[in-house]
Amino acid sequence: MKKIILLLLLITLPCSHNQIFAAVPELPELPLDSKQEKKVAIVKLKGECSNEKINDIMTKVKSGEKRTVFCEIFSGFSVRATVEDLNKLADDQEVELVSQVKTYTAESDEPAQIIGADWIRKASISRSSALTGKGIKVGVIDTGIDYNHPDLKESFKKGWDFVDRDKDPMETVEHGLRNTLHGTHVAGIIAAKGKHKGIAPNAEIYAYRALGPGGAGTTEQILSAIEKAVKDKVDVLNLSLGSEVNGPDLPISIALNKVVEKGIVAVAAAGNAGPSDWTVGSPGTAAKAISVGATTPNMKMPYIEVDGSKIILNKMDKSKQWSFANNIEIAEGGLGRKKELNDVREKIVLLKRGELTFGEKAENAYKAGAKAVLIMNDMDGPLLGSLEKEIPIPVAGVTKKEGSFLLSKLREKKLYAQINSYWEKDILADFSSRGPVTSTWEIKPDVVAPGVVINSTVPGGYLALQGTSMAAPHVAGAAALLLEAHPDWSPEEVKAALMNTALQLHDRNGELYKVYEQGAGRIQVDKAVNAEVLVMPGSMRFGKFKLADHLHEHTSYLTIVNKGKTPQWITFNQPARQRGVTWQLPSSFTLAPGDTKKMPIRMMIDSELFKNKLQSGSIEVNAGHKEVIVPYLYVLEEPEYPRLMGFNMVEENNGSFSYEAYLPTGAEEFGIAVFDKESLKFVKFLDWKKEVKRGQLKGNIKKDALPASGIYELIAFAKKAGKEDAVSGQLTVAGNKAAYNGSMQKREIDGL
Repeated sequence: MKKIILLLLLITLPCSHNQIFAAVPELPELPLDSKQEKKVAIVKLKGECSNEKINDIMTKVKSGEKRTVFCEIFSGFSVRATVEDLNKLADDQEVELVSQVKTYTAESDEPAQIIGADWIRKASISRSSALTGKGIKVGVIDTGIDYNHPDLKESFKKGWDFVDRDKDPMETVEHGLRNTLHGTHVAGIIAAKGKHKGIAPNAEIYAYRALGPGGAGTTEQILSAIEKAVKDKVDVLNLSLGSEVNGPDLPISIALNKVVEKGIVAVAAAGNAGPSDWTVGSPGTAAKAISVGATTPNMKMPYIEVDGSKIILNKMDKSKQWSFANNIEIAEGGLGRKKELNDVREKIVLLKRGELTFGEKAENAYKAGAKAVLIMNDMDGPLLGSLEKEIPIPVAGVTKKEGSFLLSKLREKKLYAQINSYWEKDILADFSSRGPVTSTWEIKPDVVAPGVVINSTVPGGYLALQGTSMAAPHVAGAAALLLEAHPDWSPEEVKAALMNTALQLHDRNGELYKVYEQGAGRIQVDKAVNAEVLVMPGSMRFGKFKLADHLHEHTSYLTIVNKGKTPQWITFNQPARQRGVTWQLPSSFTLAPGDTKKMPIRMMIDSELFKNKLQSGSIEVNAGHKEVIVPYLYVLEEPEYPRLMGFNMVEENNGSFSYEAYLPTGAEEFGIAVFDKESLKFVKFLDWKKEVKRGQLKGNIKKDALPASGIYELIAFAKKAGKEDAVSGQLTVAGNKAAYNGSMQKREIDGL
């Protein structure tokens, strides 16, 4: 049931789900009902991988059919068996976890110049030849690849299709609206060679089609693709997909950590759930992978001024550029249906999201004589997207808050807009997910890279898309360049080089982004290639402090390596002074060429003086004339992270419902409550638990536990340490049938 999203914002859908979903469920307990129905599950074993052990366990699964063995990413296998046998298997002493497989549906200037890749493709300070990624194998786990594209023919080397189970990883074609393009776009950013040039144009692309028509995929397919990539000995692995769950212990995160241990640079998109904190999703939460957020390239940003307020216009692909200068009247156009557009000629029409696709709304407005279209989001955050075909008027998305502001003004008076524009570069994209990671309190993303209006290859041509899906392959391509220049570097050293040399970014007001928003900053691959001193890890976490004691001391360690040919004088700068915080940093020292030193960094907190619950900053390490910025983070008591994530309910064949929820650090109380839709009067609890452990929670609601016929608001909630979070959806019960609308929204509740 858990959603993994291709982290692409290609928005033509009329509903709230603006991402394309793929699949990787986590590791829940199995439902108890429908026991004789056969399901596919992932089984993770204790200890080392052994065919003898697996075969022995399979003898206990009477209905079982062994499918795929996993020995590279963890010890385990996939199996198809009855739910009854899978439940028994979960109790076996040799079995660590059992995860039932679910299926879901799949989210300017040249960016290469911005990150310094264009320059080192031509020359390098310390090398006589250019760097192009030659000889580096980059695995792309995605929707496949159009290997006939003229810009990818030479880059594509081999692949595998885990959807059709053959050697042909071609994108989904001839399926109409279910055709895919995501993998081809990602591969083009990494290694296109032709009209469009990727970051590492001579890198070798290994394409693994784990997501089929419409971007559908399963846990088994994606884990199998990771397993195959390890066996193929790829050097870099890119996963431009992710989940809504901010947790470090989900299967793909676990697999990526194992991949790095085997010497592969793993790159994962951070997610498109920003700008709120705690939104980075798995596998972007994997500690050892490089998690990537998105920035804007150098681009001209249009905006309108209305009653002194500035509203940035997120232009939709395939619409005309915004270029007006005179005041233009704004009109309201409902959902953009033809009957609602009688008075929009020569005006900017404001439309609500829903019912029609963006392209249908825009075409109706154009035919009604509108001069431009604004589409307001129906949820928090920006609205970015693409039309189905070219429209000869400007079309842009605005936030729900901005749209509501315009609607309120329109109901008071006639409203006019002045259209202007400004140049913007290296600004964190609003949609880019922020950290930190729950329970481990790690800084994520690690770095950021261009991910807005990124032009790349798609089947049959080229298209500009945006999302952290587009940012991640910039980093994968950069990693290929680093490995070509330094074939002996480990994944940890590649990650450190990119983080140590990143450019810290500032927001539109000139304020430095927090470290758990941008990580170390925007990558500068030209500087990373020529890094002589590496500081590892590229960021530090000091864990969680408790107020039980007056004084706290936490220690984190930095390993410093001299990769150069000359001695380096290493010094440390004291962080900015803070009341209640004292630092103990290492003394200065000389580091000889090839030498490595591990140094303690100690932080002392006086909790009577310092009570900030989430504090970040950076340690400055000076290596000769170069400065390395190492971000740090610590938390005090229980910060304001979401107590409940990833709640979803699915109807089973027998009319009951199974549900999943992720509790980042557990909950003192968890419940699913039903309220009357009209009166909001409490009806009943469908489930209620106390002292629930952290991680994935799965349960079952029997059919006879549902309320009487009617329309209800269903609210799931979790409480811990004085904070309560809840999400809500709609439950409809009609006689013997029930339906649940899983479009969950955050909800404030009282009295539960």
